[in-house]
Amino acid sequence: MTDQSNSAPPTSAQKMTGAGRSLSQMLRNGRALWTLVLILTCAGLAALATSMYLSPDLVIVAALSIGAIGLWATGLVPEYWTALAFFLVAVIFGVAAPETIFSGFHSSTFWLLFSGLVLGAAIKHTTLDKRAAGVLALLPLRSYGGLLTGIVVFSVALAFVMPSSIGRIMILLPVISALAERVGFGAASNGRTGMLAVATFGTFAPAFTILPANAPNMILVGMSETIYGINISYFDYLLLHFPVLGVVKSAVLVGLAMVMFPDRIPPHSVKVAPAAAPFSRQERALSLVLALCLLLWLTDQIHMVSPAWVGMAAALICLLPGADLTRKGCINTDLSYGALLFVAGIMGLGAVISSAGLGEAVVGAITGTVAFAGDWPVWNTSILIGLSTLVAMITNLPGVPAVMTPLAGELSDATGLPLETVLMTQVVAFSNVFLPFQAPPLIAAIQAGNLPAGAVIRLCLSLFLISLLLLAPLDLLWWHLLGMF
Repeated sequence: MTDQSNSAPPTSAQKMTGAGRSLSQMLRNGRALWTLVLILTCAGLAALATSMYLSPDLVIVAALSIGAIGLWATGLVPEYWTALAFFLVAVIFGVAAPETIFSGFHSSTFWLLFSGLVLGAAIKHTTLDKRAAGVLALLPLRSYGGLLTGIVVFSVALAFVMPSSIGRIMILLPVISALAERVGFGAASNGRTGMLAVATFGTFAPAFTILPANAPNMILVGMSETIYGINISYFDYLLLHFPVLGVVKSAVLVGLAMVMFPDRIPPHSVKVAPAAAPFSRQERALSLVLALCLLLWLTDQIHMVSPAWVGMAAALICLLPGADLTRKGCINTDLSYGALLFVAGIMGLGAVISSAGLGEAVVGAITGTVAFAGDWPVWNTSILIGLSTLVAMITNLPGVPAVMTPLAGELSDATGLPLETVLMTQVVAFSNVFLPFQAPPLIAAIQAGNLPAGAVIRLCLSLFLISLLLLAPLDLLWWHLLGMF
C-alpha cells in the first residue's frame, strides 16, 4: 500500500499546467467533433441534392464520396483508416462491383508507388541520396530563392525525360531530402518543407503541359484519337500549354513557396565539402539498376512495357537476398503500407464514381442550365474550363478526360468552338489541382517525403486559386494569339 501522507500537494504551477493540458485536449476533441459533424452534414446535403436533382441511384455514391474526401482532407483519422472504411462501406452497400471497388490494388499506379517506395529505400540504404545531394550542393546557389528555383528547373527538366510522375517523385524526394540536410535545414524546418514541396509540384504540375509526362495527358490524347480521329502532336501540345501553365506556373510556385515556407540558408552550410569517397559496390549496382530503369521508362513507347512493371522489376532486384541494396527486412520495416492503402482507396473511389456515372450526371445537369453565347468564345471557353475543373474536383484528374472527352463533340456544337479547342480546355482544368487527394502522385509525395499534409494542402489551394484567377485568363490570351478561337 502506498503511503500518501508524505506526498506533497501539487503546486500552483503544476495545477495550471494540468489545467492547460486538459483545456488543450478538450479543444482538440471539440474541434474534431465539429469537424466530423461538418463532414457528415456535407455528405448528407450531397445525398439530398443528388436525390433531388440527379438520380436516387447515385445517393450513396455521392454521400460516400464526400465523406471519404472530407476525412482525407481534414486528416481527422489516419488516411489508411478512411481507405479501409471506404472499402467496407462500398462493399456492404454494393455501390459497385468488388473488382471496381478494389481496382486500385491492380492499377499500375499502386504498383508504381510500391516500386517507388522500394527504390527510395534502396537509395537511402546505399547512401546514394547523399552522394547525389553532394553533387547538387556544388551548384552556385547562395540564396534560398535561388535554391528553390534550381530545384524547380531540375524537376521540370526531369519531366521531359521521365514519363512517370510518381517515378520522378520517388527518385527526387530522397535526393532533395538529403540536400536539405546537407545545406543545414532541420527535419521540421520551413526550408526542408519548401524544398520538398517545390520538387514535388515542380515535377508534377508543369508536366501536364508535356505530352507523355502525366497520365491525364495521355488519356486525353488517346481518347481524342479513338473517338474523333484527332492526332495531337507533341510540339503543338507543348507550344499551346507550356509557356503559361509550365513556365509561368513554375515561377508562381517558387514565389508561393518563399512566402508560405520562408527560410534562409544557414551560414554554416556554405562550406567546402569533403572529398567524395569512391563508389561502393552497392552504389555502383544501384546506379546501374536506376540507369536501366530510367532508360526503359524513356523508351516505353518502343517496348510497350508499362512504367509500373519496369519499376517492379527494379524493385525485385533491390529486394533480392544477398544483393544488399536494401536493409534486411526492408519489406516489413521501410515500406509504408498505409500509403499503399491510401492510394488504393483513392483509386477505388475514382473508379466507383466513374462506373456510377456521377461525373457525367453532374455535367449533364449543369450544361442543361448554362447559357452558352455563340458570339462570345472567351465566355464559352471559360465555362468549359469551369466544367472540367468541377469534374476534377468530383472525381480525380484522370476523370476529366474520361468524362469530358466523349462530350466534347456536343459541347463543340453548343458553343461554336472548334473541337480541338474544346478538348484542350481540359488541360487547363486537370493541370490545376484543388486538393492533393485528386492526384495520387501528390499523395505519394506526402507519404514518401514525410511532408506535412496541411502544408501541401495550403500550397495546393493557393496555387489552385492563382491558376484559376490569373493563369487561366493569361492562358486564354495566349490561345487567342495562337488562333485557337
